[in-house]
Parts: sequence; C-alpha cells; structure tokens
Amino acid sequence: MFDTGITGFMLLATSLVMLMTPGLAFFYGGLAGKRNILGIMIQSFVSMGITTIMWFICGYSLCFSGDAMGGLIGNLDKAFMHGVDLNSPFPGNPKLPEFVFMAYQMMFAIITPALITGAFVNRVTFKAYLIFLVLWQLLVYYPFAHMLWGGGLLSRWGVLDFAGGIVVHCIAGFAALASVFYVGQRRDRESPPNSVPLIAIGTGLLWFGWYGFNAGSSLNVNAITGLAFLNTDVAASFAAITWMVIEWSLQRRPKFVGLLTGAVAGLATITPAAGYVSLPSAVIIGIAAGLICYLAVLMKNKWGWDDALDVWGVHGIGGGLGVILLGVFASKAMNSAGADGLMSGGAQFFAKQCIAVVSAAGYAFVFTYVMLAVINIITKVKVSEAEEDLGLDASLHGERAYDAGAL
Repeated sequence: MFDTGITGFMLLATSLVMLMTPGLAFFYGGLAGKRNILGIMIQSFVSMGITTIMWFICGYSLCFSGDAMGGLIGNLDKAFMHGVDLNSPFPGNPKLPEFVFMAYQMMFAIITPALITGAFVNRVTFKAYLIFLVLWQLLVYYPFAHMLWGGGLLSRWGVLDFAGGIVVHCIAGFAALASVFYVGQRRDRESPPNSVPLIAIGTGLLWFGWYGFNAGSSLNVNAITGLAFLNTDVAASFAAITWMVIEWSLQRRPKFVGLLTGAVAGLATITPAAGYVSLPSAVIIGIAAGLICYLAVLMKNKWGWDDALDVWGVHGIGGGLGVILLGVFASKAMNSAGADGLMSGGAQFFAKQCIAVVSAAGYAFVFTYVMLAVINIITKVKVSEAEEDLGLDASLHGERAYDAGAL
C-alpha cells in the first residue's frame, strides 16, 4: 500500500529537519556572548523535548485533524495519536504513512519557537521561556499550521505557503520583535560573537537541513521535489553573495558572519515559494532577500531595537518577503497545484498573499506581547540585572560553555 521510495525519502527529510534545531543552537550559540552560550543553546534543545510531548498529546491533532472555530484550528480527534496506526495513510498522499507525516511536521513545530529565542538572548528566565514555549505553540503556531497546511481558513481562501514562510518564519520573526519590545535592551550590547566557527557550523547544518525542510514539503518524490531542492540552494547562494557584496561595499571588508547571515536570509525567503516558482524567479528572490533583509537589519540598528541575533530582520522580514514574492512569481506552469502570481496575471492571488502576511505578522506580534505580560504575572520574564551581568550560563544553569582557561 505504501511507496517505500516516498516513505524512505520523507524519513530522510524528517531527519534533516530535525538536524536544523541543533544547527540553530550552534548558530545562535556562536553569535551569543561568551557568558550566554549555553543559555541560548538549551532553549533550542529543550524545544525538542517539550514540543515532541505536546505534539503527541494534542499538537498534531490541533493542526491536522478536523476543523474548529471556522477553520482557525483543528480538533482533538487525533489527540494522543488516537486512530492513527501502522496502516493509516496520510490523506494528502495515500502512498505515505500518516506516522511519517506526523513526525515530519513535528520537526517544524520544534524549530519554529526556537527561532524566536535569538532576539531575547540573555534577558529571559528559563522558567518563563518554558511557559512561553507551550502557550505560543498552542495559540500561535498550531492555528497558523492548521489554517495553511491543515485545510483551514487561509488555505481555503487560496493562500499558499510551500514550506513555512508564514507558518514558521514570519510569525516567529514578529513574535521575536514583540519579545524585544517587552523585555527591553541588554545592559551590554557590545558583546561580540564568541565563536565565528560555531556560527559557520550552525549555518552549514541549517543549509543542509533546509533541503529536507523545503524539498520534503512536496510530500512526494517527483519533479516538484527537485525544483524545491534546487530553488533552495540557488536562493541561499545568491542571498549570501548579495549580503556580502553590500557589506563589503559599505564597510570596505568582506565579513564572514555577513555571508553566513545572508545565506540564512535567502533560505528563509525562498521557503514559502520553493515548490511554486521557476529557477530564474528563485534567483531574483535570493537577491531580494540579501538586499531587503540587510536593509531591515540596518534599520533595526538605527531605530535601537535590541533584536540581538537579527531574528526579525532575517526570519520575520525574510519569511514575509518570500510570501509576497510568491504572490508575484508563482506559476501554474511550474506547479499545477499552485497558483498564478502577479507576473502571470494573478493580481487577486498577490493581494491575498499580502493580506495574509500582514495579518499573520500583526497577530503574532500582538499576541506575543500580551502573552509575555501575562506570563510575567505568573513568574518574572526578565532576568535581574545581577543575573544578566553574570550571564545566564552561570546564573540560571550553573554551567560554563568552556573551561575558564580557554577564554
């Protein structure tokens, strides 16, 4: 009944997406100051545990089972994986076991809230983060995953998101911005990255895992799978070089961290469009990602927003930009299951993409800010000045990333 080739590929794609969360931990861990390496890395790794538990209990069901509240969220029919057994096919592709689809989508749920943590590095208590991790998934991630990928409101309206421009990057980026506004600035904003090689390792793992993230989102093995794979690499490459050239021209030196950041921006931006646009369109999307995300980071710095690791500029703006550019470049000639964008006469589709991005960004921002205020009533969200000065590794976790003699 099941296709072993498709099943094997999707298990590989699932493993690649899982690898992205440790990759993100390395990426953020390298960017963080030397007193907050473990504090930021544990926030990614703990999501692997907490999110998996939530996904089994209710997450998968709320995203991909039935419909409730007018298509805003799923129901609890598949809570605790009720009714899903070894012979259950995935409804979207009967050749794929539902267990495998469940595992694949779980990896998306794991990494999405972890993306947010880079914005508030060394300012949030671990207890508050754990509460945030649970509530944010229940009330932000699960609704948008259902609305776009679970047959909910936005998908019925005709909005497209191939692998997570809205569901992952846009809502995480604007939630990160709300977090920055709530917790305020760091006391020490001049702390440099502690390990550029660690950033490079993290970027490599993210880039490698992103092939599973995007190509796997075809949920099949066919030409669209290959298209998504190639578009992913091309957009990341063009974005990386665009970012490096801009920074080189402005600062008179080519920066390695800039090259790596540009690659991640390109990966985030192509994500919603990977399986719906042509290769030349992916080139344009990559160049746009390098330029627009770089400008967003510049403006963030000018406005004094202390988004420590540029989550908003790279993921929020990148993800949103990708959804909008999908509205421009989408073509049914490339994927008959997609739509025709503005360049192919699809003005209405383009408008829907823009409205969806603005709505998602606004909801994620407002809800996150309010949620942090509520959490602060339960337990303090922001660490004390003494804890921040000492660093979260020592003050909250009682550990150090490196032996004292190595720093």
